[in-house]
This record gives sequence, structure tokens and C-alpha cells, in this order.
Amino acid sequence: MASGSMVARVNTVAFQGIDVLDIDVQVQMSAGLPAFTIVGLPDKAVGESRERVRAALNALGLALPPKRITINLAPADVLKEGSHFDLPIALGLLVSMGVLPGDEIAGYTVLGELALDGALTRVAGVLPAAIDANARHRGLICPEKCGGEAAWAGDIEVLAPASLLALINHFKGRQVLSPPEPKLADDDESYPDLKDVKGQETAKRALEIAAGGRHNLLMIGPPGAGKSILAARLPGLLPPMDPEEALEVSMIHSVSGLLVEGRITRRRPFRDPHHSASLPALIGGGARAKPGELSLAHNGVLFLDELPEFSSRALEALRQPLETGRATIARANHHVTYPARVQLVAAMNPCRCGHLDDPELACPRAPRCAIEYQSKISGPLFDRIDLHVDVPAVSPADLTLPPPAEGSAEVAARIAACRERQRKRYSRLSLDPPVRTNAEADGKLLEEVAEPDAQGRRLLAEAAERMRLSARGYHRVLRVARTLADFDRSERVARIHVAEALSYRRIVLPR
Repeated sequence: MASGSMVARVNTVAFQGIDVLDIDVQVQMSAGLPAFTIVGLPDKAVGESRERVRAALNALGLALPPKRITINLAPADVLKEGSHFDLPIALGLLVSMGVLPGDEIAGYTVLGELALDGALTRVAGVLPAAIDANARHRGLICPEKCGGEAAWAGDIEVLAPASLLALINHFKGRQVLSPPEPKLADDDESYPDLKDVKGQETAKRALEIAAGGRHNLLMIGPPGAGKSILAARLPGLLPPMDPEEALEVSMIHSVSGLLVEGRITRRRPFRDPHHSASLPALIGGGARAKPGELSLAHNGVLFLDELPEFSSRALEALRQPLETGRATIARANHHVTYPARVQLVAAMNPCRCGHLDDPELACPRAPRCAIEYQSKISGPLFDRIDLHVDVPAVSPADLTLPPPAEGSAEVAARIAACRERQRKRYSRLSLDPPVRTNAEADGKLLEEVAEPDAQGRRLLAEAAERMRLSARGYHRVLRVARTLADFDRSERVARIHVAEALSYRRIVLPR
């Protein structure tokens, strides 16, 4: 494009959560005192682009003309964040200088960070940007290290050069950029085996049920009983994600910059933040409203060890996402929603000293200390946990026993069969949004698929009255009973399934 007051345009994107906003990068070179200005509500990283772009062009032997250069990022009322604006700004300048053809660049969405020597550095958000570009019938230009990530977007032309020079040579016809191949992460890492856990048969049973129906689980027991060891073995029991689930998770990880070399995995996420994690770290937020541990565990497991030690604000903020499957971050400058359908697994000691049931080790304030310690967890949060299981201390006799005959492989096979029965049941109903597991069933759907037989209904009604179950607690018992029936290959929920599901409800300590 000839110099003057004409405007060069390049397409790029901004992110609101995993949603993509189309951004028009407008570059104008006009007569006047030499200046380089970026407008359109840029943050500090975008404002610094002019120095990176200037240095990268100098490294290629290209100097900016002594003109007044104005970069407008439209729409101007949307905050622009991140270093991925470097490459679209550089291409806009090259079009204005007549180095590259503007009509060809217009057919692409562009994002990438420039190094001072002109190399292209990986950026976050390439996968959702590629999916958006495909929907708009455009190609995508991104750094080479992000090419494998962009290739998952479907039938889309992806240019993934290693440097700005390679991209220029491609458009000049001096070099051909090969299309990148979709990359899968190495999933051959082995998980710890359930055979390593001696004793704790009740806890193992609860872990299997939790994995089978994606139910929330709370383990309560003294230090050293094996709560963390059991939780660490849960990922090895879960079936891999289907392609749709893997894409959902990968988009969140892409926006967070966590996709290593753009490789997508079918392993379910397992996040275990320390109990010192702040509310924004757990739920999401911060200056750029980034996803928290809750959203990073989407379609997987969020393990909270030492549950009462987390801040009460952070724990109470979990309540709504656990019900809705979404984490909404509302700030003055942001209103962002991230997917957050997780399986919560938590562990805690029965009291601060941890030895409530052992008179020789318990503190003199027992059981009062247990009531105070457990009261750090609110009743509504306890109510959202389907399975409550006691994990007693392991006896020396259990430790001398040989390893159990059944390990993770055998249990995982039963869980996969249980999940497959749920998938078939709910897929026949053509639900929107889709339901994959019993933990997601609610309302009329739950009444339809988990209606107990006459004896089961009678037992549930009596137990609900005596245990003073809330409506939420009542439905969660039904969900667990439905999962137990699926393990037994039973179409109908029977009394035995209701009885076992009730045994996993929390018993409130007497005051």
C-alpha cells in the first residue's frame, strides 16, 4: 500500500474468558512530526509492542519511515491485553510500507509476539483464536510453536512461521511454509496403582463410586491414614476425555498459556492447589480475569487437601460453580465466565490435632475442638458433597498384609463400563446442554432416570425425615444410588442402592 493517509487493516483477536472478540488493527502513516502511537485502550504489554516491533523490523534491515504512525485497535472501548498484538501491528506496518500485499493479509487472523531479532514467540489463546478464524472463513497466522495447537481447529489454513522474515518470504514466494500437524501430548506416564493402598476398603469403594458418577467426595480421617494417597490414585481410575471434552479443556488451558508446545491431551485434569491459595487463584480473577484452579480442572478433578485450612471466602465462592458448572468473574473492567464443571475431592482431619477417635492422642478439648474445626466448612458446602467417608488410621496388621489382588486396572475397567452406560442413557435423550454423568442429572431428568422401586422410595422418605436431608441432599442421594445401580447393571434403582447411598451422607457431630 502506498504511503499517505490510507489505512492498512489486519485482523486479530482479544479474549474475554475463552470467548474471542474480533479486533481490527488499523495502521496509518501520515505526514507530520515522526511519532509512533498506539490507541484503542491498550494495556502496558500492548503499549510496549512499538519497541519490540521497531527492533524486529530493524533486525530485518527495515527502518520505519519518518512519518506520523498511528495504530488504532478497534473497537476502541474494549481493553486490549497481551503481547499477541505484536505480529498484527508489524504486518500492518509492512502493508503500509508496501512490503506485503494487503489483500492477502486480510484473509487471515494474526497473533504472535515478536522477539527483538524478529523471531516469533508463542502466545496464549491460539486454539480459541483458530476456532474463531475457522468460523469466519479465515486462515490463521501464529508462531511456529503454536502451530500444532491451531491445527486442531479443523479445516483451516494455518501459517506458523518461526520468524517474521520467514513469513515475509512466504508471501513473496521465496519460501513455502508447510502446514503444521495437530500434536497430542505424551500420555504414556503411569499413575500410582491402587494396589499400593493397604486396608481402607470403605474409602476405596467410595473412591470408585465417586469416579463412576463424577460425584464430589470428602474424606475425613487422622493424619497418615492415606487420604492424599487415595486421591492421587483417582486420575488413574478415570476414563479419558472424549474429543469434545478435550477441546473444551484445551481452550481453557490455551487461554492460560498452559498448552505445552500446543499439545492436546485426553487425560482429565487433576489440580491440587495448596491451602494458602487465594480466592482469585482458586476461582479465577486478577488483573486480567484469568481462569483459576476451578476452571483449569474443568472436566477433571479439583483436589483440596486440608479443606478447613482454605480461606472461608474461597470455599464459599465454590458453592455456586459446583452447582452451575460455571465460574463467573465480575469486576469493574471484566465480566467473564469460564466453564468449571469439576469433580471436587476434599480431605480433612476430624479436628485440629487430627486424633479425635484416639483417646491417647486426642487433645483435652475433644470433642469441642472437632466441632469448632469442622464448623469452618459451612453446611451448604457440605451439602454439595455427595459422598462423605471416614478414613480411619491404618492398623499395623493391615500394613503387613500382601498387596490387594485388585488394582487400578480392574477398578478402572468397571468405572469405564459404568460411565459408558450413563453416556448411552443420556445421549438417547438428546439433552441440551448435554449430560454425560449422573452427577449432572437434575430435576425432572433425575426423577426419570433414578426413580427407586417401592421399597427404595419408602427407605429414602424415612431417611430424609430422620436425617433432615435438604432437597439438595435428597437429590444427591438419588444420584449416587443411580450410579450404584449402574455398577450393578440395573435399570431400576433398588432399596440396596438407596441404602448404600444414604450411608455416605454426612453425620453431624452432636453439640
